[in-house]
Amino acid sequence: METETVGLARLELLQVADAVAREKGIERDLVLEAMEQAITHAGKRKYGQEHDIRTEIDRDTGEIRLMRFLEVADPVENEATQISIPNAQERNPAAQIGDYLADALPPIDFGRIAAQTAKQVIVQKVREAERARQYEEYKDRVGEIASGLVKRAEFGGVTVDLGRGEGVIRREDLLPRESFRNGDRVRGYIYDVRREQRGPQIFISRTHPNFMAKLFAQEVPEIYDGIIEIKSVARDPGSRAKIAVFSNDASIDPVGACVGMRGSRVQAVVSELQGEKIDIIQWSPDPAASIVNALAPAEVSKVVLDEEAKRIEVVVPDDQLSLAIGRRGQNVRLASQLSGWDIDILTEAEESERRQEEVRSRTELFMAALDVDDVIAHLLVSEGFASVEEVAFVPTEELASVESFDEEIAEELRRRAMEYVEKLNSEMAEKRIALGVQDEVAELEGLSPVALVVLGEADIKTLDDLGDLAGDELIEILGAIAPNLDDANAIIMAARAHWFDDEPAEAEEGDDAEEAEPSAAAAEDDSKALGEETGSP
Repeated sequence: METETVGLARLELLQVADAVAREKGIERDLVLEAMEQAITHAGKRKYGQEHDIRTEIDRDTGEIRLMRFLEVADPVENEATQISIPNAQERNPAAQIGDYLADALPPIDFGRIAAQTAKQVIVQKVREAERARQYEEYKDRVGEIASGLVKRAEFGGVTVDLGRGEGVIRREDLLPRESFRNGDRVRGYIYDVRREQRGPQIFISRTHPNFMAKLFAQEVPEIYDGIIEIKSVARDPGSRAKIAVFSNDASIDPVGACVGMRGSRVQAVVSELQGEKIDIIQWSPDPAASIVNALAPAEVSKVVLDEEAKRIEVVVPDDQLSLAIGRRGQNVRLASQLSGWDIDILTEAEESERRQEEVRSRTELFMAALDVDDVIAHLLVSEGFASVEEVAFVPTEELASVESFDEEIAEELRRRAMEYVEKLNSEMAEKRIALGVQDEVAELEGLSPVALVVLGEADIKTLDDLGDLAGDELIEILGAIAPNLDDANAIIMAARAHWFDDEPAEAEEGDDAEEAEPSAAAAEDDSKALGEETGSP
């Protein structure tokens, strides 16, 4: 009868382990390991914390083996965990130093306190295993859409029951004016999973641009199959969004596929996003074409690209300006986010006025610098010359190809331009010296004489002064004559180069005296020579 009772107890132990493992979604072995640790903890409370006590639960029968381990050592430093070689060999003639002998201990009769302690240990270990399982499961699901039931809706956000974990949607990750109640079903984009003290934190967003992209992938089979690509998404959550799509199959219209029959596909996404208006844009490898599409529904007359600065100037008819900019700048802001370019919008009247002003100022510059009449100056402007330096360094043949110019006129214009540039550089060099800008700064590549004067006027006079700047600060100081950001950063790094020069290494302890003596003698000779030159004793 007693054997039967023991057998039932063992089977119950395994059944409990199986039930906990299923309920918590963790491995059965992890539950049994937690039980082993709990029994070990109880054994140490009974026999003494100083003993090396270990527990083993048979995975098939549920039999519990409680043992005390003794390490064979010479000499014995701790009698509670070690045993001498003679005593060990009396019990096992083959025992060697470093081996372990195990003594079986009688089963523990758990009292109320011991049972409570064991329960706490098991619960803690199971909770830790459950948290580890949740983290391992969800850390690879970043970038996916998760769906769950609202568990708690608070002012700071929403807690979502995901089934095998809990997600958090913070207030800033919810759409404006969006509210949920306990039990509501909600979907969101998993954008981060962090391992924290209180357990894994799964962060979900309904405002993330990729949430919209994933929703379209669910609604449009062509996106899921890779026939249509989503190139970029820009959102003003809850209000308006733009999505750029591209088809790898010329026979499929990417915009039409995303809209769906009578707008069914896009409407499903709009409904999920609480009525957010979505503009579906056809992406093009030509940035100008993509930006023109992104500014829809506004019409564009002309674009001027500055690829180096990733800036584009867009000219629209006068009556299209407000449409292109959008309410509170929303349309142009989203188009800029979608394309990754800075967009400047001008009306045709503003663009015409500005161009006339540029022509007038450049014409006056050429007339004054080259001592020519307005006809020649205007011809140079018409050919695209923007500065006297361009005239000075352009090949004579190219200048002679301008209408009404011959080689003699081209040579004379180049000579006058050279004289003007040299005179200007000389004046700027004198001004730079008067401002106290160091020669080391002037020797840096990429800074013109005019730029050096501008730096001097801004009190940037040494390599250290320049090195303390950031690239965008240098661009702001130089204004119209500023380089692009990459060149500005290169100039600043060149100014900082002397900060990283190797310093003389200090002599290490133990160096040979023979190596040190010649250095000392050389230093003494140098000192004498210096004294002779200066007349000092």
